[in-house]
Amino acid sequence: MVLRGGKVVDATGSRRADVLVVDGVVAAVAESVDAPSGARLLDASGCVVAPGLVDLHAHLRQPGREEAETVESGSRAAALGGYTAVVAMPNTEPAIDSAAVVREVLDLGATACCDVRVAGAITKGRKGEELAPLAEMAALGVRLFTDDGAGVQDARLMRRALEYTSALGVLLAQHCEDDELAEGGHMHEGDWSSRLGIPGIPTEAESMMVARDVALAQLTGAPVHFLHLSTAMAIAMVRAAKAAKIAVTAEAAPHHFTLTDETVSSYDPVYKVNPPLRPQADVDAVKAALADGTIDAIATDHAPHAQEAKELPFDQAPPGMLGLETALPLAIGELDLPLERVLALLSWQPARIAGLAGQHGGPIADGAPANLTVIDPDAVWVVEPEHLASRSRNTPYAGRKLTGRVRHTLLRGEPVVVDAEAQR
Repeated sequence: MVLRGGKVVDATGSRRADVLVVDGVVAAVAESVDAPSGARLLDASGCVVAPGLVDLHAHLRQPGREEAETVESGSRAAALGGYTAVVAMPNTEPAIDSAAVVREVLDLGATACCDVRVAGAITKGRKGEELAPLAEMAALGVRLFTDDGAGVQDARLMRRALEYTSALGVLLAQHCEDDELAEGGHMHEGDWSSRLGIPGIPTEAESMMVARDVALAQLTGAPVHFLHLSTAMAIAMVRAAKAAKIAVTAEAAPHHFTLTDETVSSYDPVYKVNPPLRPQADVDAVKAALADGTIDAIATDHAPHAQEAKELPFDQAPPGMLGLETALPLAIGELDLPLERVLALLSWQPARIAGLAGQHGGPIADGAPANLTVIDPDAVWVVEPEHLASRSRNTPYAGRKLTGRVRHTLLRGEPVVVDAEAQR
C-alpha cells in the first residue's frame, strides 16, 4: 500500500513524502515511492500523514451498557476520528477491577477498528474502599489505573496505591473531585448556576484533590496523571508541580476548551458533563495550558449515553458527551496552535503517557508499525448526530460546522477508514 502525495508530520518534523506500507509496517518514506506491482494506492494529496491518534480516556461502556456503546461501535468512531489506539475506562458494569474483566474487554477489542487498551480500576468496584488486584491486571498489560467517574477520596488509600504501583511500572490517573464539596451539584457553581437555579459544583472540588495528589506524588515519588482538568486553579497547581520536578501529567477534554457554562442556560442535558463546563476564564486557562505544555494531552472523555437517559430532566440525566469523531477538528479550529503541536497533544504525547510509544504515535520511519492517519486539514463538514458511528447521539456539537477531517486511517497497515468511510 502506498499513501501518495501527502505531507508527513510526526515528532521529528514535517516533510513532503509518500509512505510505503508492507505487511503492517512502514517500508519506505521518500519524496517519491515506486508502488510495487499490485500495491493499493491511497490518495493523500493535500493531506497530512500522521501517526495515529491516541485517546487516553474513552468510555466504551462494554460490559454492561451496550445500549449506549460497544467496543465495536466505539472503536469504529475512534477510527473515523483518526485514532489507532484508545484506553477504555473502567466504569463499566461490572467495573474493570479484575483480570477476568480485563480479559473480556481485551477479547472484545481483538477485532476492533483500533487498538483497544484497558484502564483498570484502582479500587474494587470503584468504591474507594479496598485496592483492586492491580498486579494481576498489570500482568495482562494494563498500564493505566483509575476509578474515573469517581475520585479516590481516601488520601491514605491513594498513598498506598501509589506506593504499591511504583514497582509495577504503571500509572495512576485521578478523577479530581472532592465528593463532599461536589455533592448535589449538576453544573459549575457560579453566576449561571445562580441564574438557572441549578445546584453547582465549585472550582475547589477539583483543585483540592489536585493539590492533595500533587503532594502525594511528591511524597511517594510515584507519577500521577490528572484526568480532564477544567479549572484555572487546578492548572496553576499542575504548572507549579512541574516546575518543582514532581512527576505529574495532565489531560484536557475538547469540551473544556470549546464550551462554557453559559450553554447550560438551555437546560439541555447534552451540556451536562463531569467535571462541568466552566466559565470563559477557565476555558482560556485550558487553552493556555495546552499551548505552554502544562497540559500534556487532549483526551476525548468520550461518554455515550442512550437517548432516553439524556432526555431526563437536567438534574437526573447522566453526565457525558461524545468526543471521538470531533476531537481533532475542534482542536484544529479552536486552539491557536500549529497543526504539529495539535498532533503532539493528540498522538505522540498521549502515547507516551499510556505506555504505547513503541506501537503508536512514533515517528513515521522504516520499520515502524503502520498505525497511521491521513488528515485533510481544510475539509469542512457539519456534525450530524445521526451519521456518527456511536450508538448514542449525545454530541453538544450537532449542526456545528467544523474544519479538518480524517480521510484514511490505517491500523497495523490495514485501512480501517478510506475516504472518510469505515471499512468494517
